[in-house]
Amino acid sequence: MALDTRELFARLIKCEAGGEGDNGMRAVASVIINRSEVKTGEFARVSNGGDVRAIITQPCQFTCLKEVVDGRYNSQNVYNITPDQEHYDIADWALAGNTDSSVGNSIFFFNPYSKTCPNYFPSRVGVIYNRVGDHCFYSPTNAYDNT
Repeated sequence: MALDTRELFARLIKCEAGGEGDNGMRAVASVIINRSEVKTGEFARVSNGGDVRAIITQPCQFTCLKEVVDGRYNSQNVYNITPDQEHYDIADWALAGNTDSSVGNSIFFFNPYSKTCPNYFPSRVGVIYNRVGDHCFYSPTNAYDNT
């Protein structure tokens, strides 16, 4: 199924943070925009000057873009999700270049399924910036520049 960038972004927002409310969805959308604008490291090479779609579709970044996880079909993927107007609104907001200050320049996030966030994102490429809902958000460290 061919999806344009807006549709894909709205679906990703719903899949990754649909249960996190407006703040959580804006925070996740902000990470995508931050990745597309970062000037160094892996995401700078992937975005090639700001390509949001390239960031969204980068392999091994979002479980919601995988149809198979651990050898099993992943029914919760972007191809099975129908976004609501709020997801399109947040995608449009982010695609217009907006980001949420609650995550600063964060380019990583994950749900630790714990009440606390680890201080560092795995391999120390990110340091904790903030927690929004169930997700921990991480700003890049100097180690990220070498990715």
